[in-house]
Amino acid sequence: MPPHDQPFLIAMTSASSNGPGPRFGIWALVHGSRAALQDPDEPYDASWRRNRALVLEAERLGFDSVLVAQHTVNPHDGESAQLEAWTAAAALAALTSRIEIIAAIKPYLYHPAVLAKMALGIEEISGGRFAINLVNAWNRPELERAGIPFAEHDARYAYGREWIEVVESLLRGERTRFAGEHFKLDDYRLSPAGLHRARPRIYVGGESEPARALVADRGDTWFINGQPLADVQALIADLRRRERPAGWAPLQFGLSAFVVARETDEEARAEHARLLALAALDAPLRAANKPNIDPKAVMFQTAQKSPRVGSNGGTAAELVGSYDSVARRIEAFHAAGIELFMLQFQPFEAEMRRFADHVLPRVAGAAARSLEARADAALA
Repeated sequence: MPPHDQPFLIAMTSASSNGPGPRFGIWALVHGSRAALQDPDEPYDASWRRNRALVLEAERLGFDSVLVAQHTVNPHDGESAQLEAWTAAAALAALTSRIEIIAAIKPYLYHPAVLAKMALGIEEISGGRFAINLVNAWNRPELERAGIPFAEHDARYAYGREWIEVVESLLRGERTRFAGEHFKLDDYRLSPAGLHRARPRIYVGGESEPARALVADRGDTWFINGQPLADVQALIADLRRRERPAGWAPLQFGLSAFVVARETDEEARAEHARLLALAALDAPLRAANKPNIDPKAVMFQTAQKSPRVGSNGGTAAELVGSYDSVARRIEAFHAAGIELFMLQFQPFEAEMRRFADHVLPRVAGAAARSLEARADAALA
């Protein structure tokens, strides 16, 4: 087996607690509520204390991953609290025992040698449960007000490509020699490395052409923003047509989605309408922040297609309905190639528990039946 394949195949077979079915993760509440900031059922709270309790409960409930988004300052309201991603990820690594911890990273904020060393440290603390989510930034003031130039969209991806090439080599413990436009390393090596696998997994976000090329060349999993099933199928088909580096495992796919699940479709639609009305109260804040957003960021272009709540596509994936409806929708996305669902809720804790109680068993049951059917067909 080529050396690149082995750690990723191990991760694929051992990471999921849901057997043959999909994996499920949650978004950490790094900047409070995911859908509406003025929800009386969920007061704003982005504290470490809340996030620690949230992730520990998610692990107990059977969720497989947590994504800790990275912002140095709150991207929606500069006066509100913002949890720091990498210190939180290190602490979560020490407190948890099973859940995968994915920390987002914006390359301009850390030299690749420093970041790779931090990642290897959290990988060791977690016992091999750590992953990087490479994102190339969309919030201009976060960089510019720190004196860091906010490059043009494609230039940021060119920088990120160099950056992740260096990081990937260092994560493997290789003696790294690199001479590029942005970075120069001469026989640089980090230790310890490879204590649990060849290296941590690399998730990549973004749907522009530079983002797609980057994930095909350097990623293990592509995070897709919430969208209708047909659009997700087209995105997956595009990436599956692209060449991968020799010896690398096939690309996997994750989907961000906001869930509104109830006993009936009517109840779910009513709750969705409530959240939409609350989200409308945040319109002045969104308008004030619009000049800060890179207009070439595809995530914000697709967000204009239809009303939705939640970030990164939110309810556009249409996981809104009865428990059975949501489970069937998840099964359809999984059949299309989605391996990991990164979920948002509001109020987060209560709705996360509802999902674990009512939707997870339905999805697990369907996956078990599918596995049995395949086994029966193989024996026939």
